[in-house]
Parts: sequence; structure tokens; C-alpha cells
Amino acid sequence: MNNTRVFKMSFASVYPHYIQKVEKKGRTKEELDQVIFWLTGYDPQSLQQIIDNKTDFETFFAQAPQLNLNVSKITGVICGYRVEEIEDKLMQKIRYLDKLVDELAKGKAMEKILRK
Repeated sequence: MNNTRVFKMSFASVYPHYIQKVEKKGRTKEELDQVIFWLTGYDPQSLQQIIDNKTDFETFFAQAPQLNLNVSKITGVICGYRVEEIEDKLMQKIRYLDKLVDELAKGKAMEKILRK
């Protein structure tokens, strides 16, 4: 499977879709950001830089300050694939993010999303 296109997509081009998805379901941009910060270790300033610089997903995850240690607790199916079984590490990280955004949009409690 050729994932290069996804890896080269800018985070900034996908972020508004994440916001739209969660807001349509009554969640907030702040909650979305909290999920992103939890997963990647970014903070508001560094996330804004990522968006301003139109950083691609490959760089977004390569430069992430600290991937959450509980990332292995993110399980389930996203886009027809079990996230815990995705072999390509970068694609797996992208799908982790998709999965968390999905859970947020589905109204899951923040403690559950953040694997507390």
C-alpha cells in the first residue's frame, strides 16, 4: 500500500476537517486540541507553528515532542484496519489520531479518550 500521499499531506489541510467533525457532534476545538496534545506532546504554540508552516504528517509525527506512553491502549478499527495491527509505524500514528478524533466525535468521555 502506498501511503506517501497521506504522509505528505499537510496537517493544516486536515485539521479544519477534524474541527468540523467534532464540532458537528457538539465537541469543541479545545477538546480536539487536548487530544492532539495528549497524543503528541505538542502545546498550543507548537501546534500553531505546525499549522502556520503547513507541516506534513510525516514531519508532524517525527517532530512530536513525546508520543504518549499509553498510545498502545488505543485499539479498535479505523478505516477498516485494526490500529494495533498496522505495521507502518507512521501510518499507525496517523490512525491513532484518527481514532481519537473519532472517539471525541462519538461523544466518548475525555478520561476514556485519554486512556486514564
